[in-house]
Amino acid sequence: MTQLWARTLMAVAIGSFGAMGAWLIGLPAPMLMGPALTVTAAAIAGVRLHMPVRLRDASFIVIGTGMGAGVTPETLEAMRTWPFSVVMLAVSIGAILLVGAMTVARLFGRDWRTATLAASPGHLSYVLGLGLDVRADVPFVTVVQSLRLLALTLLVPVVVVLGGDLDAPAEAPAAMALPILVVVLAAGTGLGLILSRFGVPAALLLGGMFASSLLHGAGWVSGGVPLWLTIPGFLIMGTLIGTRFDGTRWATLRKALGASCALTLISIVISLSGATLVASVTGLPVMQVLIAFSPGGVETMAAMAVLLDADPAFVAAHHVLRLFVLTALVPLILRLGRQDDAFGEDTSRK
Repeated sequence: MTQLWARTLMAVAIGSFGAMGAWLIGLPAPMLMGPALTVTAAAIAGVRLHMPVRLRDASFIVIGTGMGAGVTPETLEAMRTWPFSVVMLAVSIGAILLVGAMTVARLFGRDWRTATLAASPGHLSYVLGLGLDVRADVPFVTVVQSLRLLALTLLVPVVVVLGGDLDAPAEAPAAMALPILVVVLAAGTGLGLILSRFGVPAALLLGGMFASSLLHGAGWVSGGVPLWLTIPGFLIMGTLIGTRFDGTRWATLRKALGASCALTLISIVISLSGATLVASVTGLPVMQVLIAFSPGGVETMAAMAVLLDADPAFVAAHHVLRLFVLTALVPLILRLGRQDDAFGEDTSRK
């Protein structure tokens, strides 16, 4: 136990150093990008790091509560434009999955099962469970998925800032009074625990967001989460991304790097194409739709929406829907190669 806490303190210290450095040099979303970069580098270099589940969950509740604090009547009005966006999201996910699987199988010599699971745009726990069931190369899939998440965390803010069609970040609202903040956080925690019982992805983050959205939307509370709580929340999330590389071997990393780069490029191109079409039809900011379509983690992309002043409810809703779409699509794509892995070499049998 003492050793795990030492690894946790080391991870948070490295993440804090990265956040400060990213802020000083002006990187977008510095509290997310900085820790993700420095902690990943340390983990790959062999530093043993750890992130406790309870600390992770606490950051999810804080970030979700901050997301819900931004709900406005304008947000509710904008929901009328979502159906077309949801359809295009499903089309984009299918394209990323199929094109990505064919690329990994043909260019990197992986069997169709491994290629499909490596190409899945998210839903890691579900993907790994399928991987064990169908005898795919699970270590390869895990590293490719982790590298893809890291790359999207670093690239999407840069693309959004260069795209420049989002408003400049608004001034932070006045913070909620401490007693009110405690009540809102408790409500979000309770709802998140209920959602987790039903297997809802990112349950605590969504619980915090839903509870905060309801309370703010109804006018019962007002104000945002104070910076003294928001900054650690984002820092912990960025650090969490980096700790996923703890114990990763260089040989596994080298094998997965090329496939990860190819899949990240495919994801960005298809997501940006879909986002551009949706924006042209609905009038939504294209960079906001890109954040909603980019297949990063639900928690990471929802947090990024807050940091980049996109609509967090729009982004979070699309990322949750993405996971449900993947639940149906991945088994269907796997069946394409169930006979003889015709799209690539079956390396899982070697």
